[in-house]
Formats: sequence, C-alpha cells, structure tokens
Amino acid sequence: MEIWGIRTRVVRPGDDLVELTIEGAESSKMEIRGGDILAFSSKAVATAMGRLVRLSDVRPSPAAIDLAARHSMDPAFVEVVIREADQILGGVEHALATIKRGILVANAGVDQSNSPPGYVALWPEDPQAAAEGLKASFSRRGLDVGILIIDSRTLPLRMGNSGVAIGIAGFRAVEDLRGKPDLYGRPLRLKRFMVADNLASAAQLVMGETDESRPVALIRDAPVTYGSGYGIGEAYIPPDQCLIMHLLSCRGGRSP
Repeated sequence: MEIWGIRTRVVRPGDDLVELTIEGAESSKMEIRGGDILAFSSKAVATAMGRLVRLSDVRPSPAAIDLAARHSMDPAFVEVVIREADQILGGVEHALATIKRGILVANAGVDQSNSPPGYVALWPEDPQAAAEGLKASFSRRGLDVGILIIDSRTLPLRMGNSGVAIGIAGFRAVEDLRGKPDLYGRPLRLKRFMVADNLASAAQLVMGETDESRPVALIRDAPVTYGSGYGIGEAYIPPDQCLIMHLLSCRGGRSP
C-alpha cells in the first residue's frame, strides 16, 4: 500500500473539491487511478460546503456560559458545540467529551484550527452523503475511486490524536474476521478489523495537522473490499454493546 498527501490551495466555501484535488495531484505529478482511495479532511469538505460559523454571531446560552466557565472555554464556541453534539458526556480543560453521529469525539467535531479567523468549522451535515457525492463526482470524470471523509479523535488512556472515518463510499468499512483461524488454528470469536479508521490514521500521517495544506490523501493498493452499497453505518456500535461506554454507564455517568 502507498499513500501520498495532495497539496492544494486553501479551500474556500463553494469550491469544487474534486477539481481542486485533480489540480493538486497534477501539479504534484501524481495520477489518480481507478481503484484508488481518496481521504478528505472533514474540515476541507465542511468548508467547501459552507459549514462555517462566525463566533461573533453566536449568542451563548446560560448552559454554554456555565460549561465554558467550568472548562476554561469560549462561551460562543461552547454554544456551537452544544448545538452540534448529540450528547455531552463531560469535559476537561479546553475540551468537551461528546457523541456526534455515534462517534465519541471532542467538541462534536467543531474546530477552530485551520478555520478562517473568527470562524469555526463544523462537520459536514451528512458525512455519508458527502462521501457518496464526492464518489459520484469523480465517477462523472471517469474515475472509479473510493472515498473517505476523516477527522481526528482521542482514544481513552492514549495521548494525542488518531484518525476516524465519518463518511465512506466505495469499499467496506469493517472486515469481519470472526471464525477465521489464528496462527494456531483457533477460530477468532470477537475480531472485527476497522479498516476505515486505520486508513484514516494512515492518511493523517501524510496530510498533517498544522499548515501543510494537504487536505487530501491518495491511498493506493489498500487491502480493502471494494464495492457499492457500503457506508459508515456498519462501523457504529450501540453504547450498550460498547466495552467502554457500557462500563461507564454501569458505573454511572458524571453530568457535564
């Protein structure tokens, strides 16, 4: 498997991400081929879709003001997080632990980094639909590619960020390895391999997190199952079936 970051100009609202990606690949002397997977930063997708909020236009609610004071955050920023989050679990200094579209993520995906000054970027309103739209747009240009829309997240008891897929098109997100033998012939009982998140983390290594201006990664010869009809929904697991969330709920959650 090979992965390259694709450098582009700064993404702006209304941009055609497919054209921007093709132009960036050509300027870097890369060729996008059928069967490649293209991983897009969720922020780039959201920006192109106009999913930006100017914080000076946001009026914080009493709940946002209270959470901001408790976690050393901007009340306007917290108000946007409250609006975007499906659930707020708690927080630490400068960040809230939230669930958004079935994913445990900081600040419901709301982010100031690499957003225009004074603005925050949100996730695409429907990341799965956005991934399918990008795939269809490439197909109209004669390119049958897989699509990933990715963001960063933290993992329990681990320092730093890793990648998470929030939208996918053209290949299977999760490979079910249950029943397959291990080295000693014992059948696996629980193992499912989260292909999409692993590719998201690999893509982030070449895309970067600061001022690299590489919002897209080209992934070639990935060990995935290609096909239509796959989506990020197969990656979700209900809280009562999740090892971590189930244990937390059993012990009783702390209010945010």
